[in-house]
Amino acid sequence: MATQEYAASIQGVCIRVTRLSSTGTPLNGNGDSYVTSAFMRLSFTPEYEEGDEMTEKSANGAICVSYKAPDTLKRITMELAICEPDPELSQLLSGGLLLRKNYGSSLANSAASTTSIGWASPGVGDDPAGNGVSIEAWSYAIKGGKKDEETPYFHWIFPYVKMRQSGDRVIENGMLANTFEGYGLGNSLFGDGNDGRWEFPVAAERPYAYARSSYAPVGLKGFYTWNDTTGAATAVTVIPVSGSGNATTFDDFNVPGNLAYDPTAAVDYVINSDADPSA
Repeated sequence: MATQEYAASIQGVCIRVTRLSSTGTPLNGNGDSYVTSAFMRLSFTPEYEEGDEMTEKSANGAICVSYKAPDTLKRITMELAICEPDPELSQLLSGGLLLRKNYGSSLANSAASTTSIGWASPGVGDDPAGNGVSIEAWSYAIKGGKKDEETPYFHWIFPYVKMRQSGDRVIENGMLANTFEGYGLGNSLFGDGNDGRWEFPVAAERPYAYARSSYAPVGLKGFYTWNDTTGAATAVTVIPVSGSGNATTFDDFNVPGNLAYDPTAAVDYVINSDADPSA
């Protein structure tokens, strides 16, 4: 049996954040899976529940029985810091509303020019994390001072994560901090991921796992859909924002006040500018 290759994990290559259904299945719609390399750090810390300790003493004060139950892992805590106030990634990680504007002159050509230009926080009393997300990260696998030739990446998976914005937001002579924190658990329905590339689906029952990989979504940025057979990525150019999912119309997406609003549907998340051109 071959032994391991003793590669080191160096630097962060990219991350992929994917919206989960209410049952924990990764979604694969036009606004559900986001890739970026514009992050500063992704940190995680195992959190343990300390086992009960029981001690009994005899009549002379000496310990006659002593036992400590084992500490057990209950979850991981996580923090993600990104480089810019990315509205699409902010909405995916911490709820709220994605604000989009159509810069086209008519509905006939506006689809390609509708752009995400901002983000609104969750409402007071809202659950910012919704159904949660999965987070995947890739780092370089370094062996002998260089990237390994066959499997140059570590693929890290966090199959069920609930996050919210954290820390101070300061508008000043400097970069605006964009930090998210939360916790992670296992999620068996993550399976082999939405692109079929995770080779150890049983391990997704644990809060985190990693494995060497020959693939990372290097050079991709933005929303993508994925082929779970070939692993191919297709860039999303239009995010549907109508209750019917029709990408050529620009009504609000399930937002209170809209005629098509469905209060039983999933979290509201996309609205268009009132200044959008109309036909």
